[in-house]
Amino acid sequence: MAEAFAALTAGSPAVTRSAGHTVAGRHEFRGVRTVEHFFTVPLDHAQPGGAEITVFAREYVSAEHTDAEAAALPWLLFLQGGPGGRGNRATSFSGWMKAAARDFRILMLDQRGTGLSAPVDRNTLPLQGSAAEQAAYLALFRADSIVADAELIRAALGADPWTVLGQSFGGFCALSYLSFAPSGLKEVLITGGLAPLHGPAERVYRATFQRVAARNAEYFGWYPEDRERVTRIARHLARHEELLPDGSRLTPERFQMVGAFLGGNTRVDALHYLLEDAFVDTPAGERLSDAFLEQVRPQVSRAANPLYAVLHESIYGQGAATDWAAWRVLEEFPQFRPDAAEPLLTGEMVYPWYFEQDPALQPLREVAELLAAKQDWAPLYDLEQLAANTVPVAAAVYKDDIYVDYELSMETAAAVRGLQAWTTADFHHDGIGEDGEGIFRRLLGMVRP
Repeated sequence: MAEAFAALTAGSPAVTRSAGHTVAGRHEFRGVRTVEHFFTVPLDHAQPGGAEITVFAREYVSAEHTDAEAAALPWLLFLQGGPGGRGNRATSFSGWMKAAARDFRILMLDQRGTGLSAPVDRNTLPLQGSAAEQAAYLALFRADSIVADAELIRAALGADPWTVLGQSFGGFCALSYLSFAPSGLKEVLITGGLAPLHGPAERVYRATFQRVAARNAEYFGWYPEDRERVTRIARHLARHEELLPDGSRLTPERFQMVGAFLGGNTRVDALHYLLEDAFVDTPAGERLSDAFLEQVRPQVSRAANPLYAVLHESIYGQGAATDWAAWRVLEEFPQFRPDAAEPLLTGEMVYPWYFEQDPALQPLREVAELLAAKQDWAPLYDLEQLAANTVPVAAAVYKDDIYVDYELSMETAAAVRGLQAWTTADFHHDGIGEDGEGIFRRLLGMVRP
């Protein structure tokens, strides 16, 4: 990807190429003005004359600003979590967007493969040809390509170096931005997204399995009755066929995926409300309720964001195959087995059986296997550039984050010159959703003393 960025900038501090750009619509509602932008960018930035894709971004501006005032505001690019997460669809300003809209034009990017940006799912991916061709296509949908898209978009907008806010995987992308295109950045804010800069994916999962186990223990300390409920549900699913609304079977291991609730400050308590809905009496005996199964379905299906499963481990791939790292590391943590005496709930890890049990992923199984075996992943970070960084960077690092490990995050913080880390145990991975305004203001104040 270094060659791609060299072609992109041609050694100049200003980008010399830009994306094709179309404005599709302008709207105003509840104090918000939006502009819908479509950009044409190369599929492979190392081959700018080759195939192209369309990338979408929505601009948000406060209606409190006049048109002239809004045009003079600096840009803030938001990079969403994921992989596979589209930009937020805000219907009013709240949280960090409320704070940012006072001083910025916000550009909410649908990263390539998500939302309206060349969306990838089981229906669209076959357009690329064979499984091998589909895998080669998806290999171009990682952080380095997202950053190259952003630089072409910045040039198309005529924007000066901009502020970037990266949440979770968006923070990983921000580190790639600092590595390969720092001249496009004024300042960088990262929330729960300091990626490990080197090493195999296994080291990530060894750390996060321990974090998830500790979070299970904390949760069951708050809700001891749910310890029995989780075991009871897992045993029931091992003995009885229960179907989700999409017709697929809810297996014990799929049920364990509701552990995603454990990664949040407020969502964690919603897990209790879910579990208490589990069982009802029927003429056929005790069964799982329709209400429970309907609530579980979006937690265990990747229909809305298949790239999350297909590309998840590739975000740690640099020069070696990831080879289902989480699945292999799981063997070291038998308490997460679905047939354990008291099975624990799992986190964000992705396993091969996802592609056997989830109807949205079944057609992508061969592609996922090819990506898991891919050996020649390009570097996602330039360690020398990060060590010499001059862009102001501030990061919120959550001490009990079950998705982005604290120790690995602090290792990365020390490797980026000038990065200021705010460490806190007050929030979990979704801190920006609980006090986005406060976190945004704190980080912005850190880069603007």
